[in-house]
Amino acid sequence: MIYVHIGAGAGDLDAGAHFRDGFSEFIKQSDDVNKKIYVVEANPSNISKLEETWKNYKNVKIFNFAISSSLHDTEKIKFYYSLDDAPHYQQFSSDIEHVKKYYKDLNRIKYKYIDCIKINEFLAQNFNDKIIDFFSIDIEGMDYDVIQDMDLKKFEIINFSFEHLHLDLNQKINIFKKFLKYDYSYNGSGIDHNNFD
Repeated sequence: MIYVHIGAGAGDLDAGAHFRDGFSEFIKQSDDVNKKIYVVEANPSNISKLEETWKNYKNVKIFNFAISSSLHDTEKIKFYYSLDDAPHYQQFSSDIEHVKKYYKDLNRIKYKYIDCIKINEFLAQNFNDKIIDFFSIDIEGMDYDVIQDMDLKKFEIINFSFEHLHLDLNQKINIFKKFLKYDYSYNGSGIDHNNFD
């Protein structure tokens, strides 16, 4: 079994008591020791927590870069975050407006440049001729562009879980049209415990 999580945050070790990680909870409920887990997180400050989250799993790869779509023709993307969202910066986003929805003090919003790779390049480098059993994505405002850019004809993904909280109605419709085109069906909420997926 192959599991992929794009936008992993700090895994199940986030310092905020009201945050949980549906992906790690989903993985850890099973005793399957042969599962292969691929975790991608843009924010470098969360990597040590992810390493700790997955320390008991031998088939884990943790990547520290951002996943982008073909709309971004750069090797780095500017990411914004609020100092008030420390220490794990749940709202670490390439869209400053996304951060401003949660944190109004512009003097506390900072940025850093993060290496990025396009979604189809990432999939090609890691999953050519492999079936992805569970794919989860939560990338704070870039979900729509990345999902729309994914080559679902080339890469076989059985189950999708994506954050829909920040998508408008047209974006949701377009994503569902894309999934229907590739014979996916809606099967209820995803792995997020708040039903944001």
